[in-house]
Amino acid sequence: MLDRSAKAYWAANVRLLSICLVIWFVVSFGFGILLLDQLNTIQLGGYKLGFWFAQQGSIYVFVVLIFFYAWRMGQIDRKFDVHE
Repeated sequence: MLDRSAKAYWAANVRLLSICLVIWFVVSFGFGILLLDQLNTIQLGGYKLGFWFAQQGSIYVFVVLIFFYAWRMGQIDRKFDVHE
């Protein structure tokens, strides 16, 4: 892999990781802690939405992020010809 290509690959990897971390932070800290009072005014299945995000919703989002990261990294690996 050429130096320029390696830098572009690493930049794409860091960009994807940053996006995933921001989503993770917003869902876990933002929805579960900072916006808890506002979200608790909404009911979801008999539970307050803030409680649901803190207990269940963030777990679902984390699992989706894992699959999204694996899928997207596969695309990036193929684009830069470093796939298995």
